[in-house]
Amino acid sequence: MKRRRHMEGEDTDRWVVSYADFITLLFAFFTALYAVSAVDAEKLGKFVRSLKDAFRTESVSGKGVTIPELSEPRGGGRGLEAELRAVVAPLQRDAEVRREERGIVVSLGEDLLFNPGSADLKEDSLEALAEIALVLKGVPNRVIIEGHTDNLPVGNSHGSNWKLSALRAVSVLNLFIERFGLPPERFIVAGYGEYRPVRENTTPEGRKRNRRVDIVVLTERESERL
Repeated sequence: MKRRRHMEGEDTDRWVVSYADFITLLFAFFTALYAVSAVDAEKLGKFVRSLKDAFRTESVSGKGVTIPELSEPRGGGRGLEAELRAVVAPLQRDAEVRREERGIVVSLGEDLLFNPGSADLKEDSLEALAEIALVLKGVPNRVIIEGHTDNLPVGNSHGSNWKLSALRAVSVLNLFIERFGLPPERFIVAGYGEYRPVRENTTPEGRKRNRRVDIVVLTERESERL
């Protein structure tokens, strides 16, 4: 009988060991939380960004590739923006490159691409578009091709500035796809007519600047959102 009581006493005391283990684990858990909260915010941000870059990929031509930042140096040692600026530099006032929150915009004027009121590309524009296409081949980012016009009525079979702006964007798209072999799934086409001017339409110079096609190379975030 004494032996049995002794064993029962041992059994009733075992919960103390489990309780002590539980308290030790809680202490370790809260210590780890405190340590994480005390980490340098800048270092933690770099760590999070590195994980994001490691796991964020996009499928291009059947292969998973990380979308580069637009200012990252590429094979030639320059960022995409610098490469595009070098391409359009000889075109002077007929083209410009600018950076927006959504990405890099290559803005090509009507005088370079089209005759007035026409949606057919000029032969003289093909060399510049070929160089732009070559740069775009080297990155997987998605691209929006946007057509824009001034606010003067269209006096031909196109009927409206909406239609003319869309047809001009499609002409550039077709060239990129059919002649230069860029993958069509990377592109979006939009026609904005007269409704997204970059200058006032009250002067001939302002209207000239508004008649354009913008090629927008989207950032990683914008590429994923669309």
